[in-house]
Amino acid sequence: MQITTDAIIIVQWGTFSLNATIAFTWVVMAILAIGSRLITLRISDTEKLSRWQNLLEVVVVGMRDQIRSVSHQAPRQFLPFIGTLFLFVATSNLLAVVPGFKPPTGSLSTTAALALCVLIAVPLYGIMERGVPGYLRKYVQPTIFMLPFNVIGEFSRTIALAIRLYGNVMSGTVIVAILIGITPFFFPIIMQLLGLLTGLIQAYIFAILAMVYIASAMQPHADEEATDHTDALQG
Repeated sequence: MQITTDAIIIVQWGTFSLNATIAFTWVVMAILAIGSRLITLRISDTEKLSRWQNLLEVVVVGMRDQIRSVSHQAPRQFLPFIGTLFLFVATSNLLAVVPGFKPPTGSLSTTAALALCVLIAVPLYGIMERGVPGYLRKYVQPTIFMLPFNVIGEFSRTIALAIRLYGNVMSGTVIVAILIGITPFFFPIIMQLLGLLTGLIQAYIFAILAMVYIASAMQPHADEEATDHTDALQG
């Protein structure tokens, strides 16, 4: 049994190899790109909407409301980034029920890449809102002696993001594989259903934590409500 999709080699060209992580990542990207194009191709502003457009509007409105409640700002500037994170993680996890599909979020390299995107986005949004001096000032608050601890905290929460998502997805995949070998009928179906729910929850938590980090970077002082959100989600 393969623990990670990085170890599954699909194609080998000399020194270059295409593993399952890269292949399934491109599958998810293609599904999201083609699906969004097909849904928006016949988008309508009348009362009669297609089921897919209804679903799209529910998802977008839900993400906008969550972003607004966390950041207390207009969600327009955050929606493309946070929405993409959520949709990618959610789609990857939901496709795990497809036979032969290995979710790329079950690879530490994928979750680390997603967390790295958050690590880069946090200072970018913070600098756009507060400027370079204003953003860097938060690293020396309340005293300059806190600089190394604040820097370490910035990187440690990124590592936590990556490991949390990877651990939850990988553990679910491993448990289902073990149950299939022991009881190949009833329990695997239940675990797959629970896996779908867990996958959506993990996508939600990942996106909300990313928004919390960005929102805190854009505030002059640590936002107590954002901190409460982080504590509740990490608890």
